[in-house]
Amino acid sequence: MFDAMKIKNDCVEWIRSFFEENGPGCNAIVGISGGKDSSVAAALCAEALGRERVIGVLMPCGVQNDIECAHMLVEHLGIRHYTVNVKEAVDGIANSLPDELKISDQTRTNIPPRIRMTTLYAISQSCNGRVVNTCNLSEDWVGYSTRYGDAAGDFSPLSNLTVTEVKAIGRILGLPDVLVDKTPIDGLCGKTDEENLGFTYAELDRYIREGVIDNAETKKLIDTKHKNNLFKLQLMPAFVPDVK
Repeated sequence: MFDAMKIKNDCVEWIRSFFEENGPGCNAIVGISGGKDSSVAAALCAEALGRERVIGVLMPCGVQNDIECAHMLVEHLGIRHYTVNVKEAVDGIANSLPDELKISDQTRTNIPPRIRMTTLYAISQSCNGRVVNTCNLSEDWVGYSTRYGDAAGDFSPLSNLTVTEVKAIGRILGLPDVLVDKTPIDGLCGKTDEENLGFTYAELDRYIREGVIDNAETKKLIDTKHKNNLFKLQLMPAFVPDVK
C-alpha cells in the first residue's frame, strides 16, 4: 500500500540531504510547465529548502495556452520566478539547419525541450542553483522524455514514482486540484501524453508496480517502448583504454 505522506516526508529529507552534500545554500531551479510533475517537484523543494530557495522558470514557446496554470503554481507556492520565451531560440536553430538536411518532425519536436534545459542551466549557473529533473517513473519507463532535454538535471525527486503516486503526493502537499489532475499534454505537438503513448497511465502504472495488464497488445507496446528506450536511463558509453 502506497503511503503518500511517508514517501513525501522521505523525499523532502532526501532533497535536504542532496543539497547539504552537493550545494549548501544553493537554490533549486525548476522548469514550471503547469503540470503535475513540475508542480509536485517545486512544492517538495519548497518544503525541503524553504520557498526563498526555489526558483521557477516558465518557458513558453510562443503562446502557451495553459500558461495560467504555471502562474497559478508559482503564486500558490510564493516562489521567485522568471519567464523566458524560447520561441526565438528554437526557431533560430530550426531555421539555421541546412535545407538539404530535411530534419524530421521528431527532431523539430525535441528542439524546444533541449533549449529549455539550456535555459534552466543558464539561470542555474547565474543563481547559484541546482536543476531539478521532473521526470517520473512512468514516463522514464517508456522513454517519454527528451534526452538532454527534460530528461536532464542535477537531481531527480520523482524518477522512482509513478504518475499515480506523484498525484497522491501532490494532494498531500495541498496543491490545487487543477494542477494535480490536469490532463497531461506534452506541450510539443499538442496531443495528450496518453494519445501519444497509446495506453493510459493507469494501465502503465499497474503494470510497473504489479506486473498486471489486461491487454496483450498493450503489454507488447509497453515492453517494446521500455526496451527501445533503456539507453536514455544509462550513462553515456565510454571507451576505457588499457593504459597499464
